[in-house]
Amino acid sequence: MRTLLLIAFAAGLLPAQPAAPPVTAPAATATAPPAPAQGLAQPNTGNDEVIKRVDDLMWHLLLDDIAHVDKIEYTSLPPAHVGNPRAPGAGNPLIIRAYTFIPKNLDRSKRQPLLVFCHQGVHANEDTRDAHVFRELLEQGYSIVAADYRGSTGYGRGFYEQIDYGAREVDDVYLSGQWMLDNYSFLDPKRVGVIGWSHGGLITLMNIFTHPQAYAVAYAGVPVSDLVARMGYESPGYQSLYSAPYHIGRSVREDVMEYRRRSPVYHAKELQTPLLIHTNTNDEDVNVLEVEHLIEALKAEGKKFEYKIYENAPGGHYFNRIDTRAAKDSRREIYRFLAPYLKPDHPRE
Repeated sequence: MRTLLLIAFAAGLLPAQPAAPPVTAPAATATAPPAPAQGLAQPNTGNDEVIKRVDDLMWHLLLDDIAHVDKIEYTSLPPAHVGNPRAPGAGNPLIIRAYTFIPKNLDRSKRQPLLVFCHQGVHANEDTRDAHVFRELLEQGYSIVAADYRGSTGYGRGFYEQIDYGAREVDDVYLSGQWMLDNYSFLDPKRVGVIGWSHGGLITLMNIFTHPQAYAVAYAGVPVSDLVARMGYESPGYQSLYSAPYHIGRSVREDVMEYRRRSPVYHAKELQTPLLIHTNTNDEDVNVLEVEHLIEALKAEGKKFEYKIYENAPGGHYFNRIDTRAAKDSRREIYRFLAPYLKPDHPRE
């Protein structure tokens, strides 16, 4: 990391002007323990833009040997919250950044599959912690797009406060896939999958519920599924993040229907896409009860899907994203589920 920071300094990546005022998560109290890492943004020290640009370099260091790595900008829906709707440009489409990965050995003379990857975290971003998963997917022949949707960190306070939880952020991700199809003629619009863990699992689910025609298959790992239930077991600090004026703006007590609207479990009747769900009974972040509620809702609607509830799998919330044999076995289950629908050139056995 020290070497990369020196590279960043040398390349002029560090801002010449002071960073934007820090955006801090609500402080924990003695009766409200710190919220889990996936659920609540870590305090913004003002260096998040620098860290993001350094991580941009890391993607190349980690994956340039097997992939063409790029970062693109495209437009999505306008901001959900506009302070002065009459101001010049107030209704302009929001600019979103996304990473693109194309396998270097890909046969572009024929149609190929695409995976739309949804990053984890309410206020987070796509970072190189996922690089090992991306490598496994690239080796199979998947092209990948991973958007830093509105509310992601690394782009300053203004973009951070553009968050539109379970709503326009979903369209940001959907439109990243459409951008790929528009710009790479070898990608097959009938072989597009969507995948994500935690909050990314929520965005995965909301994508297939709102844009079912766009996806051939989906995987949701430890997905946030029920915001109403979630507010019941999370800390006051976590709850206050959602009721912030730039966020949902009201507590679940004040507007339960708004929290339902943004929760996958209340859209179960919309499922049309082949879906695999994984959860873990010792998940310290997304309590298994949320995912069980989703599973029961899908069953009640008579939907066909696959799921697995892991019993106390080591790693908790990250159980199948770490480097253990059990985690790798679980990821192989995911890849075996995706392959018949997406037909990559080199599927894992």
